[in-house]
Amino acid sequence: MKWLLLFLAILFEVVGTTMMKLSNGFAKPIYSVFIFVCYLGSLSLLTMSLKYFQVSIAYAIWSGIGIIFIVIIGHLFFNENIDFKKALFIMLIVIGIVGINLSIKH
Repeated sequence: MKWLLLFLAILFEVVGTTMMKLSNGFAKPIYSVFIFVCYLGSLSLLTMSLKYFQVSIAYAIWSGIGIIFIVIIGHLFFNENIDFKKALFIMLIVIGIVGINLSIKH
């Protein structure tokens, strides 16, 4: 259950961030509405996940995985490049998330 809450929070955050790009600076109202709906959902689910996770762990996973998904979406749908440096630093985020998960005491 705790991982489902966190995963859904990440999913809503990624969709909300994608809507930011599509809203063209709030110029497109439907996308702008989705930004607020998605972030409300994301922050609500993240808050519920904090019953099970330390805030530092949950936030690191939420933001780190969100960044990874947004980089992929940016590349696939918005023609944003992924050069060596960007890929390297994204891998460091992945290493950090794995390290954080390994440090969780069960």
